[in-house]
Amino acid sequence: MTHRDSQFDFDFIVIGSGFGGSVSALRLVEKGYKVAVMEMGRRWTPENLPRTSWSLHRWLWRPNLGLRGFFNVQFFKHATVFRGCAVGGGSITYACTLLPPPAKVWEAGSWRGLSDWNAEMPRHYDAASRMLGITENRILGPADHLLKKAAEATGSGQTFYRTKVGILEPPEGEAGGQTFPDPFFGGEGPQRTTCIACGGCMMGCRHGAKNTLDHSYLYLAEKHGVRIFAETRVVDVKPLGGAGDGSLGYEVGTVESIAWIYRHPQVFTCHAVVFSASALGTMELLFHLKEKGSLPAISSQLGRHVRTNSESLIGVRTPGYSEDVSQGIAIGSGVYIDEHTHIEAVRYPKGSEAMGFLTTFLTNGRPGPQRIGLWLENVFVSMLRHPWKTVRVLQPLGWAREFVILLCMQALEGEI
Repeated sequence: MTHRDSQFDFDFIVIGSGFGGSVSALRLVEKGYKVAVMEMGRRWTPENLPRTSWSLHRWLWRPNLGLRGFFNVQFFKHATVFRGCAVGGGSITYACTLLPPPAKVWEAGSWRGLSDWNAEMPRHYDAASRMLGITENRILGPADHLLKKAAEATGSGQTFYRTKVGILEPPEGEAGGQTFPDPFFGGEGPQRTTCIACGGCMMGCRHGAKNTLDHSYLYLAEKHGVRIFAETRVVDVKPLGGAGDGSLGYEVGTVESIAWIYRHPQVFTCHAVVFSASALGTMELLFHLKEKGSLPAISSQLGRHVRTNSESLIGVRTPGYSEDVSQGIAIGSGVYIDEHTHIEAVRYPKGSEAMGFLTTFLTNGRPGPQRIGLWLENVFVSMLRHPWKTVRVLQPLGWAREFVILLCMQALEGEI
């Protein structure tokens, strides 16, 4: 059954090709709609992904500076936002750890009482699990063993768990790097290769083991006829006709996201628009559209209740450690230190030393001049007492081999 309307270029235009956009595109095209996906980032393949984080132009996303990678970092007063910018969105650079929320999550927050979420949501998580090939991690690296020892030393050893991940892992005891025909979609998907435990999940998997969206939802969506416009930034969305409420459709304006001079503006028409350019990208676009008058009826509540992952990152570096802690998968294990808080061991692959410039001494205090002064004092005292060790900790060489990131997450009510 088809639902296509010939008066429009597309029935639906989806803005963003991350988790929300890719799922929307596939499910819409399966219903017979004509769908386009507008993606600001580039299309990545194993051949053009960066081998190390020193390839800044292929890792970081700052197109005005000539950096056309997939990793976008934005700094705010009380938070730093990491997000993906690519065909496949954040799936290209995320750690592929997929944890279903505990039941208590559905009993809190602004969504509480809107539906029987504990009854409704499991089937959707089951569908996503099948699409993303979620499995329990079988690859434990040195960082995972260190986390387990630390948990045992603090009385939390019994809470140690292996993460649920979207990675094609080899059977227990077998080597990775084996290529097979599509193991997930009955031959409809691309061939895949088992994980070699290089730790490179967040630098973009160059081996075909990570179940990124361009291997699942987007791959199948394109196969069914969805058009993906890569390197295309949406700059305007406004209703067609005089109604002003979108009942007559929409006009979507775009430009080339990586162009410096002539940005090749285009205009597309559609019956409806799906905004899914990540939480931050969607808010930025909606604020812009409200302020310029294209969508003046957008609620004034936009941006007032923003939820984060409630994550804190604390790193531990061990110069001269005998084992290579970069080996394994990006996040292979975790422990619970209380009913609300769990900590996971995170790693980057060899060659990711540029990440070291985002780390510094752990410092107490609230943001402001006093904390900066305390940080300077910590550096001075450390240099005075342990000059050689301090230099080794701060310099970037060998960072990935010696550095374990402790990712602390909490399932508590919170917003910014």
